[in-house]
Amino acid sequence: MCTAISYRSNRFYFGRTLDHDESYQEEVIVIPRHFPILHLNTPTDHYSIIAMAHIANGYPLLYDGVNERGLAMAGLNFVSYSHYSFPRDDVRNVPAYAIISCILGECSCVSEAKSLLTTICITNENYSEKLPSPHLHWIIADKNESITVESCVDGLHIHDNPLGVLTNNPPFDQQLLNLSNYMMLSEKPPVNNFPGAQYLSVYSNGMGAIGLPGDFSSQSRFVRAAFFCGSSSREATESGCVTQFFHILGGVAQINGCCQLPNGNYEKTVYSSCCNCDEGIYYYTSYGNRQISAVYMHECDLNNKQLFRYPLILEQQIKKQN
Repeated sequence: MCTAISYRSNRFYFGRTLDHDESYQEEVIVIPRHFPILHLNTPTDHYSIIAMAHIANGYPLLYDGVNERGLAMAGLNFVSYSHYSFPRDDVRNVPAYAIISCILGECSCVSEAKSLLTTICITNENYSEKLPSPHLHWIIADKNESITVESCVDGLHIHDNPLGVLTNNPPFDQQLLNLSNYMMLSEKPPVNNFPGAQYLSVYSNGMGAIGLPGDFSSQSRFVRAAFFCGSSSREATESGCVTQFFHILGGVAQINGCCQLPNGNYEKTVYSSCCNCDEGIYYYTSYGNRQISAVYMHECDLNNKQLFRYPLILEQQIKKQN
């Protein structure tokens, strides 16, 4: 289970939590413009990308990232609802595992991503025997707009996403409809509308958010993420924006031991990320290391042909003050 959010201040930020019971040795990577990316029209002439990825036989399988033009994308679990096609001869086929690298490699904005998606078939091909086709839906965002992309049994759905938020099941249109149940939420103190009880009064700060769901389900995390993003103050500085972003993600993070899976293991937030999409900076924390680390795309040679790889710092980093 995962949560992705967008945050627009004087810069555009995008990121997510990845929630799972184990890590797959993901790394922050920079894909330079001439590294060969599968399923692209021009595999060695594309936008550079900074992303979180699993490296399989030297090839990156992207979880989330942003390209040099500021277009961001993330894939989130969509089990029981996702449906991909068999490859077809009459159309360009892109496997689900390659859709993020395809979009970020070829598109500079959300409108271009929309156009590209109407020309391709998202297929169910496995990357390898050990890496089957993932069950995902996607959020794509730039500084102006966001969309959600879902490939289901009845076809490909591209939803405008005015909230810039995505979690998991159920489908996105149902998540939006469910928000109607929380229209009364506010960052402001509540107004007493209770009939016949004029004596009622506010006795604590934060009562405007009574009813905000606090469990770890994807639908409840969607409501919390939408409320936090909509209510959050817009900071002016880079450090302020990044700090605020990670505080928002902290409100939807999974705590080890609180969400048991059918296999008996416990889900936790393996990593949280925040991308400064304007400047190509990938910030992250891991479950074991709450200190924010950063990788800068533009400090790499983007005309190179080899991946730049940065393994995650997993051990807790504590600053001693005395």
